[in-house]
Amino acid sequence: MRSSNSVIQGHQRNSEGENMFIDIKAKAARKWAYAVMVFITSIAGSWMMYEIFSESGVTTLEVVLLVLFSITFLWISAAFWSAFIGFILQLFDIDPLKLSRNKHYVGHMDKVAIKNRHAVVMPVYNEDTDRIMAGFEACLMDLERTGQLEHFDFYMLSDTQNPDMAQAELTAWHELCQRVGNLSENIYYRRREKNVHRKVGNLADFCQRWGYRYESMIVLDADSIMTGECMLTLVKAMQQNPMSGLIQTVPIPVRQQTLFGRFLQFASCLYCPMLATGQAFWQTDSANYWGHNAIIRVDAFIQHCGLPTLGGKAPFGGDILSHDFVEAALLRRAGWDVLLLADLEGSYEEIPSNIIDYATRDRRWVQGNIQHLGIINGKGLHTVNRLHFLFGALAYMSSLVWLVMLVLSTIDAVVRATSDKVFFASNYSLFPAWPVVKTDYIIMLLSATAIMLLGPKLLGAIVALVRRREQFGGGIALVSGALIEAFVAIVIAPLMMFYHAYFVLNVLVGKNVSWDAQGREGRMVPWKEAFKRTWVASAIAIGWGAITLMLTPILFWWLAPVLFGLLLAAPIIRFSSSLYLGKLSRSWGMFISPSEVEEVPALRKLRIRLANMQRQDEVMLSTPSMPPENWQDMPEQSFAFLSSSVELPIQRLISENKHN
Repeated sequence: MRSSNSVIQGHQRNSEGENMFIDIKAKAARKWAYAVMVFITSIAGSWMMYEIFSESGVTTLEVVLLVLFSITFLWISAAFWSAFIGFILQLFDIDPLKLSRNKHYVGHMDKVAIKNRHAVVMPVYNEDTDRIMAGFEACLMDLERTGQLEHFDFYMLSDTQNPDMAQAELTAWHELCQRVGNLSENIYYRRREKNVHRKVGNLADFCQRWGYRYESMIVLDADSIMTGECMLTLVKAMQQNPMSGLIQTVPIPVRQQTLFGRFLQFASCLYCPMLATGQAFWQTDSANYWGHNAIIRVDAFIQHCGLPTLGGKAPFGGDILSHDFVEAALLRRAGWDVLLLADLEGSYEEIPSNIIDYATRDRRWVQGNIQHLGIINGKGLHTVNRLHFLFGALAYMSSLVWLVMLVLSTIDAVVRATSDKVFFASNYSLFPAWPVVKTDYIIMLLSATAIMLLGPKLLGAIVALVRRREQFGGGIALVSGALIEAFVAIVIAPLMMFYHAYFVLNVLVGKNVSWDAQGREGRMVPWKEAFKRTWVASAIAIGWGAITLMLTPILFWWLAPVLFGLLLAAPIIRFSSSLYLGKLSRSWGMFISPSEVEEVPALRKLRIRLANMQRQDEVMLSTPSMPPENWQDMPEQSFAFLSSSVELPIQRLISENKHN
């Protein structure tokens, strides 16, 4: 009998294509290399800050500042080195998983035959009916174009609770079935009367009732679009990797019309592929799940991803809100690989079109990510998954830390400015105790911080210039767009810091959050709403600025970018949400994105369908039929102990090998 390791490699390497197997030593080496770079950088930065404080004696306030700075410097160090690794790999076209020259997944898997049946599922909840139906149809028709639709069924899984919207969905569904003709045999619509456990319960209900029919499911969001080639590649990649439980793509934003939306879309297109490549390198088989635009092995999901209700009160108790991180961790704990295909194209999503809607979405994620800190010590979780939990929480909590650091620094500066300076500590002192400022350390630390914050933007622009400048409208459009994007990011950063800090404080004091559907189409924010959402921040900026200008003018000018960003928050929100300025920026060649340079067929289908949507009169319609059910229990998982009653993937592969 072959060893278990040879069984795995035998299953993953076959005549149809190369595997994505990464041996244990290589995985450990990558993680250690990344960890060493991050921690050396963090320790160096913290040491420089200590040296700056220590010359005149470290006060209690400075100890607190040092601790807070160390936390934030660790966070930006982790982000920088991940971006740097992604830059090197993308610059030389190296696959982050196999570390070989990229063969680009779509073309590489053309000869792989699809086996078994697979589902494409789109959970929806009180969404714009026209948009979800148009997106669903665009994905269906693009997969039909590949000639492989016979292996797939499409499901719209509605949790809509609004009666009018539910009726509109049903009417639109029957219209869709009429338009697609015989293809309606491959599509299904199911609406739950009660959305128990939100999206988690929606997908669990599907898996328990109809999961037996499918080897895998591609999970879409209500605003997702995925090309037929992308869906086929995901299925084939999972077939080629029998140990894979989940494969995540990088969803690229599209269809943005407002100035803010186009700015965010451009930034995501420019930097996200590079950042994801770096993450895929060190995460290896322990990547994260972002809740959509991914493929999941149904059997593994049913066995290992039944989420419990956490004990206690918010923010750490109750239903698990950001379920995706947790589901990835549970799959990895059970022995399944979770992979990130950073270079796979054809995966798209839509994003909030203005700062207020964007912040509102973040408010939901803040609570979900902070909740992860309550299970970070869960039994059997992989170290990388614990890092996902930690980094996910720090992504928002760091804003509160930065704000507290700025406030404490202001207090420290004001106290020093208003206190009497004593240069002779005693009557017998021959020489004055001059305050010493270590200018060299200050300059070094500021430079290092600036490089790590802005460096990934520069690296992303360089790799795009070298490898895909045409996708951004040419070199001039790319460089000018990157420079303007960096400036805009600096301008809106103080407001986002304020919002995130406020959200974190709300979560920590136990204020709950409602998870409603987000606005997806562009809208210009009214002046009244803009002032209502920003007047507190602006008032704080006025008071803060007045105090520092009178008592410590040097600090005022250091804080000026933050203060002016908060002071002008309402106009920034108002004008950045402008559809007119968004269209004008496109006509000027600003923030040009790949989807605007070359529109793929799936996005073209979506645009045409939305332009030609005609709503018929709503009449009494029959409930759509569904496939036969075969209920499977989805065992609830625990973070306190590991269950030994389920079959691990390695055991399954050995069993299959015996039978074969």
